[in-house]
Order: sequence, then C-alpha cells, then structure tokens
Amino acid sequence: MTQSTSSPAAEPQRPAASPKPTPGQAPSSPFGKVPRWPWWVSFVIVLVANYFLLNLLFPPEPARVPISYTFFKQEVAADNVAVINSRGDTIQGSFRQPVTYQPEGANTAVTASEFATVQPQFADPGLEALLNDHGVQINASSLDQPRDPLLTLLISFGPTILLIGGFMWLYSKYGQQMGGGVFGMGKSQAKRYDETPGAAKVTFADVAGIDEAKEELVEVVDFLKNPNKYTRLGGTVPKGVLLVGPPGTGKTLLARATAGEAGVPFFSMGASEFVEMIVGVGASRVRDLFKQAREAAPSIIFIDELDAIGRARGGVVYGGGGSEQEQTLNQILSEMDGFTGREGVIVLAATNRPDVLDPALLRPGRFDRRVTVPSPEKTGREAILRVHTRGVPLAADVDLAEVAAATPGLVGADLRNLVNEAALLAARRSENQVTRRDFSDALEKLVLGPARTLLMNPEEKRRVAYHEGGHTILGLVVPGADPVNRVTIVPRGQALGVTYQQPDDDRHNYEEGYLRARIIGAMGGRAAEEVVYGGRTTGAENDMQQATNMARQMVTRWGMSDKIGPMSLGGEENPYLSGDVMGGAGARPYSEAFAQLVDTEVQRILGENYAAAVRLLNDNRHALDALAEALVEHETLDEEEILKVTGLHRAPHLAQEHANGAVAVGAAV
Repeated sequence: MTQSTSSPAAEPQRPAASPKPTPGQAPSSPFGKVPRWPWWVSFVIVLVANYFLLNLLFPPEPARVPISYTFFKQEVAADNVAVINSRGDTIQGSFRQPVTYQPEGANTAVTASEFATVQPQFADPGLEALLNDHGVQINASSLDQPRDPLLTLLISFGPTILLIGGFMWLYSKYGQQMGGGVFGMGKSQAKRYDETPGAAKVTFADVAGIDEAKEELVEVVDFLKNPNKYTRLGGTVPKGVLLVGPPGTGKTLLARATAGEAGVPFFSMGASEFVEMIVGVGASRVRDLFKQAREAAPSIIFIDELDAIGRARGGVVYGGGGSEQEQTLNQILSEMDGFTGREGVIVLAATNRPDVLDPALLRPGRFDRRVTVPSPEKTGREAILRVHTRGVPLAADVDLAEVAAATPGLVGADLRNLVNEAALLAARRSENQVTRRDFSDALEKLVLGPARTLLMNPEEKRRVAYHEGGHTILGLVVPGADPVNRVTIVPRGQALGVTYQQPDDDRHNYEEGYLRARIIGAMGGRAAEEVVYGGRTTGAENDMQQATNMARQMVTRWGMSDKIGPMSLGGEENPYLSGDVMGGAGARPYSEAFAQLVDTEVQRILGENYAAAVRLLNDNRHALDALAEALVEHETLDEEEILKVTGLHRAPHLAQEHANGAVAVGAAV
C-alpha cells in the first residue's frame, strides 16, 4: 500500500553591401559568398578532386599477372616476350601477344599482357643467353629508386596546404556566425529572439497564475519603454532581476514575456553554455554577450539556470572546472558593475538554487531585485488552464475551476502537460471535444502512470479492495482529513489501487491535527488488512514510508513533541527544489543520544495513530465491508457513490489555515 503526496520561415534578407554592419547583423565574409550546400558535400568534393589529381600526376602501374618461372621460359622460347625489367630476383615484363594463363589457386584463367615472376636462386646462368637469342630487351634498375620530386613536394606540403585551406573554408562558412577567432570559441552563443524567423511574440497575456511576479516586472518594462521617466529624477532601475522558483513555474516564460512587452532585443543563453573545456572561453563569451546587448540597447539579457556558473567561489569543485567557472563568474560581476544605468541593458536570470549563489551576485548593484515565482494557487491554476485550453475544444461538462481544485501542487508546466494529455486521450477515443473524463484520466496517468492489464485472482482483488477501503473510510470519519472524492482498484503504474483525497482549498499552514489525520489515513490500508484478515502484506510499504516521514518531521522540524519541545532538528532544505513543505527530513545535526529520543517519539506517534486507525475501522466495519464489496463489483467509485454505499458522512473539519495541499493518494502496490 502506498500513500503518496503529489502536486497531482524564410531567412530575412540582409543588405547587399554596407560599409558598417548594423547592430545584430554579421559583417560580410572576406572570402566571398559561401555555398549553401551541407559541409559534407564540400568534404566529398575535396576527396574526389584529390583522387583524380593523384591519378593524373601519378598514373597507377598496369596490373601484372603473376606467372611461374617455367611458363616464363616457355614464352621466351616461343619468341612471345618483348621486354623484361629485373630488380633483384623479381622479373617483370610484357608479352608480344596476350596469353591465357591460369594462376596457381585461381579457378579461372586470365588473359595477360603484363606479367611478373621470380627467378629461383638455383636457376641456370643461361637465362641471359636465352633472352638474347630470342630478341628480348633486358632492362635493369636499382633497388633504391629516387622518389619523384613532384611526389616529394606534394607529400611534404600537401597536408599543410589542405589544413590551411580547411581552416579558411570553415572560417568563411562559420566564422561570421561565431565571430572569428579560433572557430569563434570566445563568441557568445546567445539566441536573439527578435531576429528568430517565425518566432511567436510572447506577452504577459500568455503568462497566468503568477500575477505578483508579473507586477514586479512591470517597472522593468516601463523603464525600457520610457527610460527618461526614471532617469530625470536621478533614479536608476535595477541592473539585474533574479527570478527564483521551483522548476516549471514559468520563470523563462516570464522573462520572454518581459522582452515581448518591452519590444526590445532579447538575448537568451543558458549558464552552462558559457563554460567550455578551454579556460577563458566563458569569460570571453560573457564579454561578447554584454557587448552585443549594449550595441542593441535598450535590450534584455536572460541567463537561465544561473547557478551553473554563479555558485559561491572558494568551495571544493569536482571535475576540474572550478577555475573556468570562477573566471566566468568574475567576468559577469565585472560586466554588471560596469553599468551606469544609462545603457538600457537589464539582466534577467533564473534559478531554483538561490541558496548556492555567490553573495557578490546578490548584492545591491548587481541583482538588485529578487522575484519569487511560486507554485500557483487554485485561482492561478485555473487561469493557467484557461491559457493552455484556448485552442482546445472543451465539452460542456468540463469545469476548469474543478480541474484546478483537483491539481494542487502542480505548476504551469504540469498543467500544460495535463491539457495536452487530455487532448491526446480525446483524440485517441475519436472524440470531437475534450471531456471531463479525459481530464480525469489524464491526471491519473500523470500522477500514477498508465493503466495496466493485470490479472488478479478474486481473493487478491478483494484484499486490494479492503486495503483501499481502509483509506477511504478513514478519509471520511477522521476529523480534519482531506475529503475522499474517488477510489479505484484498477492497477496503474506500480499501484494496485488508488484512493484520491482532494482538499477543499489550498493550504499554507498545517495544524497538528491535520498531520495526524494524514498519518491515520496513510495507515488505513495496513489497518484494514489486519482488521479483516488478521495479517499483513507488503502492499503498505510506501504508506509506511510516508507516515514515518511525516511523523519524523513533526518531531524534528515542527516541534510537535512534548518530550523534545519546540526545537528544530532538521537540516536545511531547498523549497524551490522540493516544492512541498511535506518533503523528506534533512540531515541529523544532533547526538546519538538525542537521536534515540527522536526515534522513540516518532515510534510513539506512529503507534498512537495506527491504533486509532484500527479502532475506527473496527467501529465502522459494516461500512468497510460494504465498500469493499462495491469495489470488487464496480472497481471505481466516485464521492457520491462512496457516501451512498457506506452510509457515512464527511467528518467535520478542524479549524485551520489554508495551505499548499496536495492530492493525497493511497495506493496498494
């Protein structure tokens, strides 16, 4: 049993000639017009040309057929040998008339005009007289033949000439795009979106669910449009804006929307693109990027995943890239210090690891402003869904507010994926519109994985039904528990069954009673198995893990143990990575003796809540049996059907503040 918490076109023409290139336009190539064919075509042409040139200058020797010495003497005696050439014991020559000869080991005979043979060391000395008697021309050559001067010249200088020619060709083809140098390694690789053919313009209308973050950037956009409004009174706009938030919340989209609203050049580059294996390349690229931005001012520079090069200096770096990373960071610090506020260049950066950034980056004068891009609330998720469903035909039964309520913890990227999966499911079912069922199935697929065909025997299926029934009953009768809106025993991913608990609203603060309700609910599957069957199975593995995690955090992070008191013993965590305050506990910064006390308190909390789960299920055994029978028959039940089958009502809720809730899923595995 598992209980998991999840936040379920053509290139623009350039001027023919220009004495001075405009900003953002590459100067004309000094090597003339570059051919438009792929590079490998040029490579093949060079190889073919080289082959024919060598054959023209140094024609290959004629093919000679190896013959036996006996056959050679027979042809001499028959006056059919015209000329021979001897080097050592090797004899080569030409026949007066072609002969038919079958070489040793060959299956067929060949017609030969040129031949080669080897004179045995014991051959008679009368060969010369025999040759003279039959009019054979005898040529002799030294074994040490001087090499042809032209061949010597070609071998000596040919590779160098080819190498220089290759460099010149590469420069003429790619040098202007990469800025020259050694293949332009020090040239910025930033993408300029206002020059990208067919690139869609992104505005704030395309960004939803993070209104507070958008408001923070309105002043940046206004400055780029009306700089005199701010500089006339001596004020300066922030030189840098750092966007901080969990992955997928829309930091990059927000930066592009800022550029789209301002209507200025937007240079985008990932931080990892600065660093190369050659030391100094990163710093050179930083200089070139800021130079391009100043020439195109007013403009925006966007550096994604800033923590790749912005980590605090002086730490232990593995992999040998520390020096290059620090040089690149130093150059960024220097470039941002060089702004006077009048260049019209603003640096945006995004990261989900602000805790590892160098303090020099965050000081006033560099990244002055930090904008947090959080996970969206319920209303924000609804707005995001409306943006992503603008081109999706929705059925009348789809309520985006309901979908938003069922997806707490999901960020913009997750919601976009949800809409896409729902549309794909509708298309697979040959529907003309996306229905509520499509969204529900898409959410299950994203959270748990696709449904799978698994043949279970009736007894195992009934046991899974009781397991999920335990979660469901406790979700109904425990005060403060998240309401149960669906339960199924259809296997998905690693789960044999799933219980969906959906909070009424997002939560930002957790009451101790709510946490205990979560632990009791997680124990429901194991407790139901013990109540009904008197035994235990491995299906509750993940349930135990999550319940233990929560109990340990109650003790070590939130001071909810009377014996330990109001102490925080958990290690520091990065909320921008976990995105969930209910995540795992950190390291243990305390003694072994204190650790034993922590373990005792965790065990006590788990024991108390498990006992409560068993007691409540015994008290509601009739409802548990009825629910299990209904699940065996129908496999999936919604909230209304659950209440009808069990005859129970939702327990009253605890007085609590709203928080970042999550879809609580109990799943037997």
